[in-house]
Amino acid sequence: MGEEVKAVIPESFLKKKKRNEEWELAKKQELEAAKKKKVENRKLIFTKAKQYAKEYEAQEKELIQLKREAKLKGGFYVDPEAKLLFIVRIRGINAMHPRTRKILQLLRLRQIFNGVFLKVNKATMNMLHLVEPYVTYGYPNLKSVRELIYKRGYGKLNKQRVALTENAILEQALGKFGIICVEDLIHEIMTVGPHFKEANNFVWPFKLKAPLGGLKKKRNHYVEGGDAGNRENYINELIRRMN
Repeated sequence: MGEEVKAVIPESFLKKKKRNEEWELAKKQELEAAKKKKVENRKLIFTKAKQYAKEYEAQEKELIQLKREAKLKGGFYVDPEAKLLFIVRIRGINAMHPRTRKILQLLRLRQIFNGVFLKVNKATMNMLHLVEPYVTYGYPNLKSVRELIYKRGYGKLNKQRVALTENAILEQALGKFGIICVEDLIHEIMTVGPHFKEANNFVWPFKLKAPLGGLKKKRNHYVEGGDAGNRENYINELIRRMN
């Protein structure tokens, strides 16, 4: 009569408890690994940013040196041919030829004041000549590329438009190409690197505002005092007004 009755614990309860403990341990290990990786990535990103800053500075110094040497010899220094273009659509859809509309779609310029980066090659230039009255383009500098990506940069992740708020988004989309932070993306686009195509396709077309102070005459070419066509380095001034 004095014997104690032992409570029987169901087997399913024990299994569940064990499973939950395993899950908790796995989750803890995962979080620790993620934390460790984040610390390593931050160090790597900082090192890369310093390296890129040195590279840009060296390029600038070299350019100044070459210009000075040319001036001393009584000549002129001719800048190397630009590799990167920035194109902005400046006109709507009224009375547009279907071929022109198709080219603008291929260039991802579906709305007025949309902007995209492009690599300079024969095919690109031929396409731009066909849509010249509807767009303006030129050669952006590092400041313009950086400001556009930091201020108006959005990426394409799982076919969604995602703001570039953290480096994890870039690592998820472009990590396999060695692009893990915004500075990597800027460097790849600015130097038109080996993975420019993938990096540029990831960047969603920029939605710019109407230029501060307005446009002069969008129906005329830039060389005629208008706005359309190639404005070379003067695109940077337009980007400042539209960003």
